[in-house]
Amino acid sequence: MNQHFDVHFQKEIITIHPGEFYSTFDDVYIATVLGSCISIALYDIKQKFGGLNHFMLPKSNSSRALPAGDEGRFGDYAMELLINDMLKKGARHEDLRAKVFGGANVLETGGDHLNMTGINNINFALSYLETEKIPVLVNDTGGIFPRKIFFHPLSAKVYLKRIQSSGMSVDSIKKREEEYQAALQRTKSAAGDITWF
Repeated sequence: MNQHFDVHFQKEIITIHPGEFYSTFDDVYIATVLGSCISIALYDIKQKFGGLNHFMLPKSNSSRALPAGDEGRFGDYAMELLINDMLKKGARHEDLRAKVFGGANVLETGGDHLNMTGINNINFALSYLETEKIPVLVNDTGGIFPRKIFFHPLSAKVYLKRIQSSGMSVDSIKKREEEYQAALQRTKSAAGDITWF
């Protein structure tokens, strides 16, 4: 997570990365860049504050405890971390509303190959929110283009920019996701307990 002042928005920007989340009553923007990952913006309609997470896979099938700091990379943990953080700050579960972003198929190579990571992330996010009875106000998921989002936690407004299919940004997102999947594959080979969705 890092923070800087943005001259366009005239506000502090808190940028979160995969596995991170942030909620606040401060007048800032919470930003992230998404490929096949998902971010869920939660907003308490009565307390008027919100938070954002960023996860890479739906859930961990590991029977062992995850290393500290890795929990938020999985949707089931990422959602619990964000919801619990907001509840501690005074939110009420029944007042939460959600906006869901990401799940693009940025690693698609064409032909018969279909990378299911984004689709599985979308399905997990929508199913989780339905089970938790948190209404989804916005669902901007899927497609092939990465997204950059800026979430304003005091108003629940989200500014979204689709990152076009050429340029360094898309290449760096693809590289990050390929490296992360390769790292998980190495962990799977060593431990034998990570399942791909």
